[in-house]
Amino acid sequence: MKFVDEAKIYVQAGKGGDGACSFLRLKFMPFGGPDGGDGGDGGSIFLLAHHGMNTLIDYRFIHTYEAKDGEKGGGRNCSGKSGQDLMLHVPVGTMVYDDHTNELIGDLTQAGQTLCVAYGGRHGIGNAKFKSSINRSPRRTIPGQEGESRNLRLELKVLADVGLVGMPNAGKSTLISAMSAARPKIADYPFTTLYPQLGVVRVSQFHSFVIADLPGLIEGAATGAGLGIRFLKHVARTRLLLHVVDMFPVDGSDPVAQVKAISNELGLYSEDLLNKERWLVLNKADLLPPDEVEKVKADIVERLYWQSRVFVVSGLAKQGLDELAQEAMRYLEA
Repeated sequence: MKFVDEAKIYVQAGKGGDGACSFLRLKFMPFGGPDGGDGGDGGSIFLLAHHGMNTLIDYRFIHTYEAKDGEKGGGRNCSGKSGQDLMLHVPVGTMVYDDHTNELIGDLTQAGQTLCVAYGGRHGIGNAKFKSSINRSPRRTIPGQEGESRNLRLELKVLADVGLVGMPNAGKSTLISAMSAARPKIADYPFTTLYPQLGVVRVSQFHSFVIADLPGLIEGAATGAGLGIRFLKHVARTRLLLHVVDMFPVDGSDPVAQVKAISNELGLYSEDLLNKERWLVLNKADLLPPDEVEKVKADIVERLYWQSRVFVVSGLAKQGLDELAQEAMRYLEA
């Protein structure tokens, strides 16, 4: 299924039913008085965070959603039936914005969480409510109110404990497939990952965390280059970032320059993102002789002035992954 992380929809809540103007007329009660009932409330529109969804693709095909109107009041003080509320299911992690004002209406971060995005109109009042000692036959009614309408922008931000960032072809897809049951596309060309992939890393029977393979970033991503900022926003949800670096790039590029380029893009997008806990994961160690691995690691760390954790792994050979997963689990639990 195609991954869609943004959609625009129009929602229209139901109109409240009008109040009725009616008078009781029975055989032995020719002047029974007013008996017009109230109308029903219009239906409201809610969003429900559903754990079984992982994309907003349904809202790419249907853009307009309308709740039912309330029914008009009737005679003999009969109230109209309220309009049925409309419940729209969205993935956990959906942020809801007013598309006109760009105001954040709500953030659905937990399964089962609901958010009212358009309130139904209030019911109208029948003439029976206006009867008084000085007005025994009122003909006044109040119509039902119109329901709210809004143009909404839905944005899905991936909810994961750990996020993998790095240049294209750094080996992130291979890494997540080796650590979890996720099966992203893997190929020897850049940008094979076009949308985030989620996987569950099970450290033990009762300990696990969610890891996300995010599409590769390049220099200029914060201003729209490559896949642009479309996927940078997903990184903001994660609690820990693993910066994956190819220790031995086949194109002869400098790993240190790659790390600095990605760090710069994270900082341009958000200062908080740059300050998030980030560990350096030196990947593809199996391509180097064992005696060269430590030399390359020391050189990269020294030139970067790297202060955080550093791990040397091989996603293809599955080397060093258990230690990485256990340390990540300890950090998340702490």
